[in-house]
Amino acid sequence: MAELNSPLTLGALELKNRVIMAPLTRSRATADRVPTPMMVEYYAQRASAGLIISEATVISEEANGYLNTPGLFTDAQVEGWKKVTQAVHEKGGLIVAQLWHVGRVSHPDLLNGETPVSASAVQQAGHVSLLRPKRPYVTPRPLEVSEIYEITEQYKQAAIRAKEADFDGVELHAANGYLIDQFLQSKTNQREDEYGGSVENRTRFLLEATDALIEVWGADRVGVHFAPRGDDHDMGDNDPRETFGYAMEQLGKRKIAFFFTREYLAEDSISEYMKERSGGVPYIANMQLSREDAIELLAAEKADAVAFGKAYIANPDLYERLLQNAPLNELKMENMIGSQVAEGYIDYPTLAEVKVLSTIE
Repeated sequence: MAELNSPLTLGALELKNRVIMAPLTRSRATADRVPTPMMVEYYAQRASAGLIISEATVISEEANGYLNTPGLFTDAQVEGWKKVTQAVHEKGGLIVAQLWHVGRVSHPDLLNGETPVSASAVQQAGHVSLLRPKRPYVTPRPLEVSEIYEITEQYKQAAIRAKEADFDGVELHAANGYLIDQFLQSKTNQREDEYGGSVENRTRFLLEATDALIEVWGADRVGVHFAPRGDDHDMGDNDPRETFGYAMEQLGKRKIAFFFTREYLAEDSISEYMKERSGGVPYIANMQLSREDAIELLAAEKADAVAFGKAYIANPDLYERLLQNAPLNELKMENMIGSQVAEGYIDYPTLAEVKVLSTIE
């Protein structure tokens, strides 16, 4: 029976425990998308996790939807990330890079006046995150097939740079309504070519991008991130069970290291079915998990590992706290994202530091 502190093998990755730090956009990179010394400290503080999945990292400047998110497309970015991976490794941790293209979840003001791209010309409801004054999303431009090939090559080049930066592997961001998800789900994919229509066509871009990463890293160091509920960025699919089930069936044939789903627990959850369709690809569960949820999922073998997001922001030693059933720090919302300050980023105390402070007081 697996527990929080049970070791786990994900492909070529040997994890010391089953508590995963989920990818978390914090917008602390430079304007040129270079990781900063503050980011080095942030990740090193959390290296007791069995695996850290980096914050979403853009594969090109055109792939962005937010200011100050890191990239993996320049030499300076590689050098910045090297300091992060070295710090994590020195603490005995593992870290993979999450590779990202936002697609339509952007705005011309973030793209030098260019129109955001997507599978089809389907406008997203709502307003662009973090841009002020508020402005609505624009109708995106459908990608030409030749451009899809170019973006697949950008994924490959980012994977090469991730290797240069000494990451332990890569994860393809195919979740949360970003570009690859826009191709997967029927609400945003209204194409009539080889990338639209049938589930086989809608998963084509996902699989081609995954194959590009496998070419660089080998399947045993590649993971894929999904959000099958389609509950972010105005998404939706006519048959999520079949769409994501088929995707996992094909990824299972490739023997990828793991898949990760952002899906809260409910009777209609399909993550277990996705694992079944994959033929046993290790599954990382995530989304509003309590300590009890995590322990139960592992004990019942419903998940191979459990991931935490916001809890890891506020608790650099979350793994130790979960083991001891210790109280958690409260999350401070004011500087969570879009701020360059250390407060609310690297100043959350560990359990040991809290004990020292209480002794002094």
